[in-house]
Amino acid sequence: MLSVLSAGFAPSLAILSYFYLKDEYDTEPIFQVFRVFILGAVLVFPIMFIQYILQVEQLIHHIFIDAFITGLLEEFAKWFFLMFSVYSLVHFDEPYDGIVYGVSLSLGFATLENILYLLSNGIHLAIGRAFFPVSSHAMFGVIMGYYIGKGKFISNKKKKVRLICMALFIPVVLHSLYDFILMSFTNWHYYLIPFMLVLWWVGLKKAKKAKTYYNLSQKIQRVS
Repeated sequence: MLSVLSAGFAPSLAILSYFYLKDEYDTEPIFQVFRVFILGAVLVFPIMFIQYILQVEQLIHHIFIDAFITGLLEEFAKWFFLMFSVYSLVHFDEPYDGIVYGVSLSLGFATLENILYLLSNGIHLAIGRAFFPVSSHAMFGVIMGYYIGKGKFISNKKKKVRLICMALFIPVVLHSLYDFILMSFTNWHYYLIPFMLVLWWVGLKKAKKAKTYYNLSQKIQRVS
């Protein structure tokens, strides 16, 4: 049990620490980041219940629809709680904070999901789980958090709405594509490895842009 918990937590803590420590200017309180992490873990249970009902009732009859529903359910749940539980936090005071909280929420979800999976299927799958499901959830969180963080600090209402919508739409599309690859191909790793490399490249680029956006806003404030 202890080995499963360690294997389940280790990749998430490593990725979360990386993005948390990149917040060089006004680091978020640890207790807030941990609270959001736990909130993400709690989301696993209602999502699993809904997915179980859909499976038992056999309401989905196509792989593409199955992949889309899974992506929509999980990413909407994350987006909803980021918007209604994190967005208004006092400590959420710069664009990069959206990434910190987005990654934390997503990794909380991925961690519990990962632990439950390893308990059912064996710890020998831990490395593959770390490279694929856990890190993909992290990158979906980065992208979601980037657009929410950027949208929060834009005064133009139309652009704000568009960015907040993109924070949901893009992760849903990426998550659905990820699941579709897993469900559709026997040799899925041939397709998923390049997908993950691109996903990480996009995620890291968004994190860098969020920090650049903050630096630019600080310079503008000093000049004005």
